[in-house]
Amino acid sequence: MIGAAAQQGLRQEGHTVDWVRDGKEAEAAVNNKVHDLVLLDLGLPRRDGLLLLREWRARGIGVPVVIITARDAVSDRIAGLDAGADDYLVKPFDLDELSARVRAVARRRAGRSESTLRLGELEIDTASKRVAWKGEEVALSAREYALLEALASRPGAYLTRAQLEERLYGWNEEIASNAVEVHIHGLRRKLDPALIRNVRGLGYTLERGG
Repeated sequence: MIGAAAQQGLRQEGHTVDWVRDGKEAEAAVNNKVHDLVLLDLGLPRRDGLLLLREWRARGIGVPVVIITARDAVSDRIAGLDAGADDYLVKPFDLDELSARVRAVARRRAGRSESTLRLGELEIDTASKRVAWKGEEVALSAREYALLEALASRPGAYLTRAQLEERLYGWNEEIASNAVEVHIHGLRRKLDPALIRNVRGLGYTLERGG
């Protein structure tokens, strides 16, 4: 029930969420190296969550990890954080707090201290999911927003269509062949045609925002 609620709540926040239910599946999922953050329960069937985390860190896998567990003793929290967790949340928890912790971990990993991304005339509030262009708020669909935030989080870098599809869609979701292009077209129309640049062989990049 907690997993289903967390998945639904995070999706409503605009995140793409894949949910696996035992340690072996979690190990395979992290080995794919497509996720930006892992919410890790310690009491997993087949593989212990804390052991998995220690193995990931020993192998140099630096994906951010937030432990979510019923183990609330101080010694358990210390063990989780010392094993390499970025945060530790005890069940039951409030979904708003979970979302806030996910955003905070993402900011820290990106080297930012505030929730607002500013690139020239573009402003993105990652907490409220609001976007403003030249001072005017712009309404975006959930996937348009997710795509824009992905590009804005790495200004000047190129993201391929496959990388953007991974940010927008979960494993079990069907993806139309032109889905990314459709969302890019929507962003260009609502913001600025020159804001997102496509270079053949490299992918898409966000200009400085005017």
